[in-house]
Amino acid sequence: MKLVRKDLEKDNAGQVTLIPEEPEDMWHTYNLLQVGDSLRASTIRKVQTESSTGSVGSNRIRTTLTLCVETIDFDSQACQLRVKGTNIQENEYVKMGAYHTIELEPNRQFTLAKKQWDSVVLERIEQACDPAWSADVAAVVMQEGLAHVCLVTPSMTLTRAKVEVNIPRKRKGNCSQHDRALERFYEQVLQAIQRHINFEVVKCVLVASPGFVREQFCDYMFQQAVKTDNKLLLENRSKFLQVHSSSGHKYALKEALCDPAITSRLSDTKAAGEVKALDDFYKMLQHEPDRAFYGLKHVEKANEAMAIDTLLISDELFRHQDVATRARYVKLVDSVRENMGTVRIFSSLHVSGEQLGQLTGVAAILRFPVAELSDQEDESSSEED
Repeated sequence: MKLVRKDLEKDNAGQVTLIPEEPEDMWHTYNLLQVGDSLRASTIRKVQTESSTGSVGSNRIRTTLTLCVETIDFDSQACQLRVKGTNIQENEYVKMGAYHTIELEPNRQFTLAKKQWDSVVLERIEQACDPAWSADVAAVVMQEGLAHVCLVTPSMTLTRAKVEVNIPRKRKGNCSQHDRALERFYEQVLQAIQRHINFEVVKCVLVASPGFVREQFCDYMFQQAVKTDNKLLLENRSKFLQVHSSSGHKYALKEALCDPAITSRLSDTKAAGEVKALDDFYKMLQHEPDRAFYGLKHVEKANEAMAIDTLLISDELFRHQDVATRARYVKLVDSVRENMGTVRIFSSLHVSGEQLGQLTGVAAILRFPVAELSDQEDESSSEED
């Protein structure tokens, strides 16, 4: 998705202009649209014309319309999005208040205006427009004194950091200068990894080098992680994969990506993270039910106690037509994040999202047990729909 323009006021009213580039961008757009929004886009309209002789004909004309959105229809198989509404801007071909359907198309821009852009919608735009969010493979290509930290997307490789340190040669009987410079180099590469790799998104980090540089660096990195109790690196240790490359230059990454062992490792989908989170929830529900809640009311109560470690929530809930209900879900997400909890927004198109939908669409893994709530009627999202 390409962001062309964003004009938001202090009260978060305003409009954004976007160009969908991939089929998945249509899914993102579907999640951005709500009834009552204003959508401006190019469309084809059948217009009747009358000639001077009185004969009536019809032509198909491309025009730009601004609709007040009333219905949104998404075809997940064809990735097509149709939006129906009433015309709210004077047009020579379409009367004010007339109904029309706009079919949003890839590589054709549209402008979406809302009275209130909430945090969940703004985050989705950020993710859809930032190539780093689709880059679930990272790579560190290195040789002594040179390293490139890259993110690999389906369509491009982005260099996020280049580290260069002059490493003196080893001298007979004195290697201290060489070793100190090498340690300084490793430290800078480690900092670049922590700064530029988002382990929530990335599922595999390739460490590629000629010789033994990659082994020495990985040993150094995890020794430092143990020393400094760096939980982020230690928890994601299994994501690091060592491979051979001919040099530390960016072009050498191609060799590493062609390795059959790497190709099979990268065949996992991004949804694996969602599947694991749901699996963790079911295990907790079975073994420690006081630390696994589902249903909006129970989860909100757990949040009031600041007990939520991981919130599992379906993106379907953010398409709720009732503004107050939608705002309630957004408030829950914002609050969990403020309390340093993790939020996983599940796609209702994935199997894991469908399973979460059967649990009302909202569930939580808690940091500590919370006494079972009284058995009053649960205002779960399924009853509010």
